[in-house]
Amino acid sequence: MTAARVQPEQDPAQKEREELLARGWAALPAAHRMPETAPTLAEALAYCKRLAGSHYENFHVATRFLPARLRPHFYAIYAYCRIADDLGDEVPDAAQALALLDQWGRELDACYAGRSRHPVFVALAETIRACAIPKEPFADLLTAFRQDQTVRRYETMQEVLGYCRYSANPVGRLVLYVCGEVNEENFRLSDATCTALQLANFWQDVRVDFEKGRVYLPQQDMRRFGVSDEIIANGVATAGFRALLRQEVEFARALFADGLPLIRRVDRGLAVDIDLFSRGGLAILRAIERRDFDVLSARPALSKRSKLALALRAIGGKALPFLRLGARAAGKAA
Repeated sequence: MTAARVQPEQDPAQKEREELLARGWAALPAAHRMPETAPTLAEALAYCKRLAGSHYENFHVATRFLPARLRPHFYAIYAYCRIADDLGDEVPDAAQALALLDQWGRELDACYAGRSRHPVFVALAETIRACAIPKEPFADLLTAFRQDQTVRRYETMQEVLGYCRYSANPVGRLVLYVCGEVNEENFRLSDATCTALQLANFWQDVRVDFEKGRVYLPQQDMRRFGVSDEIIANGVATAGFRALLRQEVEFARALFADGLPLIRRVDRGLAVDIDLFSRGGLAILRAIERRDFDVLSARPALSKRSKLALALRAIGGKALPFLRLGARAAGKAA
């Protein structure tokens, strides 16, 4: 008589991780999930292009100004960022989100080791190879998304900028890698622009972020101007709140001005993109100003007509360099 084979018990911690992953993936679109087998490169590229096209209409506007040969690389990078962001922001349970982000990080490690399985990483592996991109900017983004699960307030502006260093700046650096515009000065200027864009979105979305449990306004500044969570929750912009927003808007505008010289340092196609996004960020700041810094009763937004005008002016800068935003002061730019 043979003894029955005893199945080893699964490690409780491993079982819990698997259950967290299963519940987390179930909260997301089925197309995001990890496949059993890796797709071909052609299938992976088609997947990333589809994801970029279905999520972000402005993505195609921006990439239209860049050489066609670079677009697959931008699709792959966008798909990586999009799914990583969804893992952190679209899964309601923080423990599930963290488990998913950790798995995404392991897949990133596997990608750099030549073992890609998810279509995003199959496509991204080709981009990494062709553009010689290090792992750091991809990993930094995951640091920011993990931070969103555990940090809900920031004491000082320096802490907010520290968050932007992981959440926004890596995206600009990835763009520079793909476009072959890699040097330390370009990185510095790109970081200023990306941080400014992040701050403009924060100031635009104070109420939206508050409803998600997050406040990016520095707590130190809030106390100085007499602004409390209760004021944000009530949705009524006090004189103190308006003064606070005025200060933060000016800080963001100064960062845009710091980054504008990048427009004159890069290829014309990329210059149009930087010009366009800088104009858009500055337009958000002006929209906040037009509401007398009240972003609580309504969210300042740009009309389709305004977005089209910004795009046309940026395109004009491609043909007529003196029209580029970097040729004028940020405060006077349209």
